[in-house]
Amino acid sequence: MSFGRRDFLAGALGSAALGGDAWQDLAERGLLKDPAGLGRYRAENERLRASGAPVDIVFLGDSITEGWKAKRPGFFRAGRLCRGISGQTTPQMLLRFMADVVDLRPRAVHIMAGTNDVAGNTGPMTPEMSEDNFRAMSAIARQHRIKVLLASIPPAACFPWRPGLETRRPIAALNAWLEAFARETGAIWVDYRSVLDDGTGAMRPGLASDGVHPTEAGYDAMATVIEPVLARLLPHSRARS
Repeated sequence: MSFGRRDFLAGALGSAALGGDAWQDLAERGLLKDPAGLGRYRAENERLRASGAPVDIVFLGDSITEGWKAKRPGFFRAGRLCRGISGQTTPQMLLRFMADVVDLRPRAVHIMAGTNDVAGNTGPMTPEMSEDNFRAMSAIARQHRIKVLLASIPPAACFPWRPGLETRRPIAALNAWLEAFARETGAIWVDYRSVLDDGTGAMRPGLASDGVHPTEAGYDAMATVIEPVLARLLPHSRARS
């Protein structure tokens, strides 16, 4: 039995069967040629490695991480790298973990993922599939002596691009698993829920532009959580800022 390119992509991206519309969507998003987004930061990574500049921490994630640099670029001072790609799921991040994290030789990695797993951006996913990807990324980081920071999935009452999808319960369930997994593996649990969640599993008013993606005020709130963690973990990084 032949195993073609479409079969590989369907398996890698978690979709069992894709119709014509789905393949058109993948083509428009560039996923047929570069399903993991390995080209997104390739040139930047090459320049960084050539410079020999030390890397304290890589922030790996989806649009919430990518938007952080766009809205609050000052947060990513020397030694802090943003490696977020809009729309990505954990299998895609796992595929680019070596290129966008390990090869940069950071001291730590901040992983914020799961929103798009719940949304099914690259095909239907079970919680166990997401958990396996978090396990794999964490294991790779530990193997290379990279400290793991696991971030909570930000709250969301709904996803504008997936109308009618239940979001609060699956996000809460994955966050509970992530918190327990962090304790089990010695990772640092970074819980943004206290500053983002309105108490119902939705974003607090004014902290997200669409109920999902943080505003400048949302990122400022998140910074109050992560900055003390980074000050303890990377006490000498300020000297290079």
